[in-house]
Amino acid sequence: MTLSNIAGKPITQSFVYEAFIKKIEAKIISDTSLPLDEEAKKLYDYTKLNLQRMKRVEKTFEVSEELKQILLSIKIPQHWVVITEGWCGDSAQNLPAIAKIAKVNSAIEFQIIERDNNLDIMGLYLTNGTRSIPILVSFDTEGNELFHWGPRPKEAQQLVTRLKNEGMEHDAFVEQLHLWYAKNKSAALEMEFKNLLNNLIKN
Repeated sequence: MTLSNIAGKPITQSFVYEAFIKKIEAKIISDTSLPLDEEAKKLYDYTKLNLQRMKRVEKTFEVSEELKQILLSIKIPQHWVVITEGWCGDSAQNLPAIAKIAKVNSAIEFQIIERDNNLDIMGLYLTNGTRSIPILVSFDTEGNELFHWGPRPKEAQQLVTRLKNEGMEHDAFVEQLHLWYAKNKSAALEMEFKNLLNNLIKN
């Protein structure tokens, strides 16, 4: 059963992974024929590119046997909620892998909510005061938070912080970030999930 609220704040619509992808695909098709201003055109281009990235991660990422065994040791049901948007580049690189990880164990209920339709909830999970996404939050069946992750692996965050501090322009550091994702192939993400889940199980 999916969560209907987080910390008393109602969730405005949620999606399973496949439905979220279909919504993005439909959005791209509908926007193709629309006259778009400069900002809308940027979002359209980001969304289209990120859909391609998601499809690539879907095809290439496989959950390791070690992580599978950790996941299968979870006996008490959990709800995993990801806050994201279709135009988000970090989400494109991480969401497909997280969805595959969640599918390993049927005790994990996985749902996606859109940031801009759930700003009250997003406000609970700011990163340095910003609405950075994706954010994954895990809850028990009583709605108590077990852990949260995001908006990107720590190694990727360190890269972004360093490049920003060096004064690199936005588009340039985003390019470097996606090169890092391409080389890392979700290894850092998987390691962080191993650590999160092992710590949860031990406690």
